[in-house]
Amino acid sequence: MSEWEMYMPKYLVMASYSVEGTKGVLADGGTGRREAIKRELQSCGGTLEWMYFAFGEHDLYVVVDMPDNVSMAATSIAARASGAVHSKAVPLLSPEDLDAAAKKQVDYRPPGA
Repeated sequence: MSEWEMYMPKYLVMASYSVEGTKGVLADGGTGRREAIKRELQSCGGTLEWMYFAFGEHDLYVVVDMPDNVSMAATSIAARASGAVHSKAVPLLSPEDLDAAAKKQVDYRPPGA
């Protein structure tokens, strides 16, 4: 892993396929979808860290590394515009990010205080 990849923002993407998207998964298979997702991410400078299919509320969970929020938004918009998938991307923080956040001075006043 390059130094750049170590500092790229990570996102958890949870996705659910539409009926047409599910038909596509059946035709392509899981490995076919993985390759398609890798190509999509690479086209915006990102990489696929891991990917799992599931059953329940979401059909797919992936963790991706993207250069920035704009690149993540571009891949998300492209996927959703197809109508084949509904997705949500959640920015992920490393333990080191949380350490830095905990040390940051914040001027906060609770409601009513």
